[in-house]
Amino acid sequence: MIELERPADLIPWVGKEIGVSDWSLIDQDKISRFAELTGDDHWIHVDVERASREMPGGKTIAHGFYTLSLIPYLVRSVYRIRVRGKGLNYGLNKVRYTSPVPVNSRVRLRQTIRAAEMVEGGVRVTSDCVIEIEGQERPALVAEFLMLVYDK
Repeated sequence: MIELERPADLIPWVGKEIGVSDWSLIDQDKISRFAELTGDDHWIHVDVERASREMPGGKTIAHGFYTLSLIPYLVRSVYRIRVRGKGLNYGLNKVRYTSPVPVNSRVRLRQTIRAAEMVEGGVRVTSDCVIEIEGQERPALVAEFLMLVYDK
């Protein structure tokens, strides 16, 4: 994990890979809870028995939005800013889901800082985020993610 002192310390990382997160297990309980919270209970996510018969590989798959929503969590094991205020998700410039995430897979984030600009009270960071699936060549998704990190 990279330790930074303040948000502006992200600026020298522009154009560089800042790091790779720890692995995170995507199990059926997490997928089912996401389905319950969002109302997206399509059988490909929650019906283990039907998926065993009808899905390639015989497994349920994680929601694309669930996988995307892991970025802020996974970033926590890539870098840490010691002296900072709030951080806000600012949006996404693009997202591509390139491979499904089968249940009981482990995923991790590979993050490159694309841009970091000073804004009033902090830094607006644009990151290239790749969610990798353990043992697979194709990632689950690629996204250009924006975040505001404020000074303390």
